[in-house]
Amino acid sequence: MANINLKINGKNQTVDVDPKTPVLWVLRDHLGLVGTKFGCGMAQCGACTIHLQGNAVRSCMLPVSSAENKEITTIEGLSESGEHPVQKAWIEHDVAQCGYCQAGQIMTAAALLKKTPHPTDEQIESAMQGNICRCGTYLRIKAAIKTAANQ
Repeated sequence: MANINLKINGKNQTVDVDPKTPVLWVLRDHLGLVGTKFGCGMAQCGACTIHLQGNAVRSCMLPVSSAENKEITTIEGLSESGEHPVQKAWIEHDVAQCGYCQAGQIMTAAALLKKTPHPTDEQIESAMQGNICRCGTYLRIKAAIKTAANQ
């Protein structure tokens, strides 16, 4: 066990955990931030996507020691009241069905738009590749990203 200093959603946090513990479990089990979901546990489905230093990363395989003193943003920190353009577009396009993958989808889309404010269809497809939606709302996801890009 070790004290690990984290900066999550703009707040400094210290956790006493095994440095190999995945960030996902630190967020959920130690800090009560349960918006980031466990999906596959192998960084293949995207449900656990967070931002690390502004980049979309899969938190289920990311050791907490590698995130120490780096800026982490979770779905809870994207906006306080759901006013982020991606979140608003998600509602406008009624993207979510079961909703399980949506936090990861939204975090990936937000990171894309931060780096590429007006992405092409190909850029959207490339960035979102690997974010699995069991309900198959991929066309609505793409439409929502395009709407968010124009806000």
